[in-house]
Amino acid sequence: MSKSLKRVRAALQAAGLPDTTREMPESTRTAAEAAAAAGCEIDQIAKSIIFAGEESGALYLFLTAGGNQVDPAKASAAAGEPLTRADGNAVRKITGFAIGGVAPIGHLTAPKAFLDPRLTEFEQVWAAAGTPRHIFQIAPAEMSRLANATPAEFTA
Repeated sequence: MSKSLKRVRAALQAAGLPDTTREMPESTRTAAEAAAAAGCEIDQIAKSIIFAGEESGALYLFLTAGGNQVDPAKASAAAGEPLTRADGNAVRKITGFAIGGVAPIGHLTAPKAFLDPRLTEFEQVWAAAGTPRHIFQIAPAEMSRLANATPAEFTA
């Protein structure tokens, strides 16, 4: 079992939540792939999008409904500084996850997080569980709590 998947499972366990992680037979790297694998609507996929602050270099996590796109200007306003694409090596070093498998929880160092309100319209959502083939199911309120995510309008 990968270290990334172990951290996600440990975070769920520490929160007193069931281990809902599942390995899918095919990739769940994109929201469309994950939705097909989980048998849910694309917006029930919680994408973990990471940006870096242009001034601070800090990472920011945007938990976004699968069908939505992050608007860079709105995301920058939420973060309080201009944002740029995060470097894959920095993402892995700080969060412990590779791009394509970034989970909303279980980070080595948790970035400041924001939640797309669209996700709260569902009873359950699915998110990456640390690998390109693992996902887990969680109530949006629990995911937001565990990620310490602030609801914000940052989508296009």
